Amino acid sequence: MPKEPLRTLLSILLILLIGGAVAWAGSQGGTAVDGWPVFGICAAISFSLNAVVFLHAYRFRTERFFDLTGSITYLVLLASALLLTNSVSARDLILAGMIACWAIRLGSFLFSRVTRDGADGRFDRVKFQPLQFLMWWILQGLWVLLTAACALAAISSSASPPLGAFAAIGCGLWLLGMVIEIVSDEQKKDFRKRPENHGGFIKTGLWAWSRHPNYFGEITLWAGIAVIALPALSGWQLATLISPLFVYFLLTRISGIPILEARAKRRWGDESEFQKYLKHTPILFPRPPR
Repeated sequence: MPKEPLRTLLSILLILLIGGAVAWAGSQGGTAVDGWPVFGICAAISFSLNAVVFLHAYRFRTERFFDLTGSITYLVLLASALLLTNSVSARDLILAGMIACWAIRLGSFLFSRVTRDGADGRFDRVKFQPLQFLMWWILQGLWVLLTAACALAAISSSASPPLGAFAAIGCGLWLLGMVIEIVSDEQKKDFRKRPENHGGFIKTGLWAWSRHPNYFGEITLWAGIAVIALPALSGWQLATLISPLFVYFLLTRISGIPILEARAKRRWGDESEFQKYLKHTPILFPRPPR
C-alpha cells in the first residue's frame, strides 16, 4: 500500500482507538441499558452517524453538510443520553441545554455560510480522496464525542450532587464564551457584507483584540461546561475533563488556526497593514488593541 493511504488509514485507526478509550473512561460509574453503558452507546452513535453521512458526501463530492452533521450529532447524543439515563437532574438539563443552544446556533451559522459562500477550502483536495475524506468525518465523530465527553459523563453518571458554586462559575464562563463567539461571528459576517471590504481582512471590533476571537469564545464556553460537570464525575470519568483541552488543541494545532493563518498569509502576507496586524494582535487570547 502507498505511504499516503497507509498513513491515513493508521490515523483513522488511531482516532477510533482514542474514541474507544474515552468511551471506556466515560462509562465507568455511569448508568447502563441491558448491560450497555449509556456513554458507550453515545460514542458509537457519534462515529456511526458521521460515517453514514460520509457515504452521501463522498458520492456527491460535497462537504456542504459537514458542519451541519456535527451539530446534529451533538443533539442526537444529548437526546440519547437524557432518554437512556435512569434519572435526569437539573445539572443534566443545564448541560444539555447549553450544548444544544451552542450546537444549533453554530450549526445554522456555518450551514448558512457554506450555502452562501460555496465550497469550504479545507476540502478542496481531500473530498476526491476517499480515505482522507473519511478521516475528516471520523475526526468529527471524535471531536463531538470528546468535546461533549464530560457533559455526557455527568448526564449518564449514577451520581447526582446538588448544584453549587461550580455550576455558577461554569454558567458564567459558558455565557462569556458564547457571547464572544456570537459577537465575533456577527462582526465578521457584517464586515464581509460591505462592498468596500471586499478582498480585505477584518481588524475591527473583537478582531482588533484577537485574530481568532470566535475560537477563544468556543474554548471558554467548553471550559465552563467542564466546570459544571466536574462535581458529578469521579474515578476514570474525570478523564473526560479533557474536553476543553481537546478543543484548545484541535483549534490551535490541527483544523482551526493553523489552516486559517496559512490561508491569510498567502492572501495578505505581502501587505504592510496585514504585517502590522500580525505584530500587534495576539493570535488567540484577547488583549486590548495598541
